[in-house]
Amino acid sequence: MSLDTLQLVYYSYFHCLINYGIIFWGNSSHSIHIFRLQTRVIRIITGSRTRDSCRELFIKLKILPLQSLYILSLLLFVLNNKDKYKLNSEFPSKNSRQNSDLLPATNLTAYPKGTYFGIKICNNLTSDIKNCPTI
Repeated sequence: MSLDTLQLVYYSYFHCLINYGIIFWGNSSHSIHIFRLQTRVIRIITGSRTRDSCRELFIKLKILPLQSLYILSLLLFVLNNKDKYKLNSEFPSKNSRQNSDLLPATNLTAYPKGTYFGIKICNNLTSDIKNCPTI
């Protein structure tokens, strides 16, 4: 099969499986096994040997590794649910330089455990990306 067809199969089958609910399980100790499966699939697509590095293969195929997919999913979750979080500027007793930073919700049990990590990443983004109306 051609490389384009194999990439289509990857995105239609494997990518949707690993992307499903990744904000819940992406930081677990079992995610390394999924990453190894992902590298195995990438090597099969490109016809590489088992000892070849996959870093260049991910770049060549324009596929995000599992860890990057996890971070992207967390960021998208936080940015799409900004109304659920409070800003530093909403607290008058807190005068800080980070008035546009998000704070975690008071009831963290309603959200995935990794969202705190997503908030920390989101606070490190530039203000034009944070204030983007739709993502």
